[in-house]
Amino acid sequence: MSRFLCAFAVGAMLSLTSPSFAADTDPRVFEMRIYYAAPGKLDALHSRFRDHTTALFEKHGITNIGYWTPVENSESELIYFLAYPSREAREQSWKAFMADPQWQKAYKASEVDGKLVAKVVSKFFTATDYSPAIQADASGNRVFELRTYTTTPGNLAALNSRFRDHTVKLFEKHGMTNVAYWSLIEGQEGSDNTLLYILAHKSEDAAKASFGAFRDDPNWTAARTASEKAAGGSLTVEGGVKSRFMNATDYSPIR
Repeated sequence: MSRFLCAFAVGAMLSLTSPSFAADTDPRVFEMRIYYAAPGKLDALHSRFRDHTTALFEKHGITNIGYWTPVENSESELIYFLAYPSREAREQSWKAFMADPQWQKAYKASEVDGKLVAKVVSKFFTATDYSPAIQADASGNRVFELRTYTTTPGNLAALNSRFRDHTVKLFEKHGMTNVAYWSLIEGQEGSDNTLLYILAHKSEDAAKASFGAFRDDPNWTAARTASEKAAGGSLTVEGGVKSRFMNATDYSPIR
């Protein structure tokens, strides 16, 4: 047998026997929505979600993932994530939700004294192939951290590889809980250089201690050095790691 055929045979065997990250990837489309409440209206917005919106979402095939408010919330934000089978399903579900008489009644009643939301930001994501299963978890008494990484040009794949092969395991080793990891769907600004993920910690002080131990871990030092050597420099741009601590709302499926 020629060397070419041998190589082909080995490659075929590997393709059948090697584990596939993609086979385990959550196929859903995720939407991050950020609502900026009108002045003095954040509590009323929470009440509308708690009493009406979340149940109506589920009625129309929209999965509630989690609802959070930033610990430092000067802009009265509500940050939440939803899931859908597809973008097409998303459009159909929202159309049905908006037309639902129960929603129209709740919406009108909640805004008798003025609009509750001043601005809405929406972005669409897919789960990375190393994200844990994204599901309800009411463990409670935790603080969550929303982290956004912006990579240097062409290095998003390298960053994902480092997370897949090293970072997520080392986070767990040092007491951090991996909640979810997402990539922006193509066609949106930043889709070629953005990784978004959520961690859970016992407290902000625990988060600080965990990250200190993580950064001092020789395994992390080796993984970071090797990845940056291969890339010819840092995988993230200067100032490209953003962190926000958040508290789960009392109606969040993840808290």
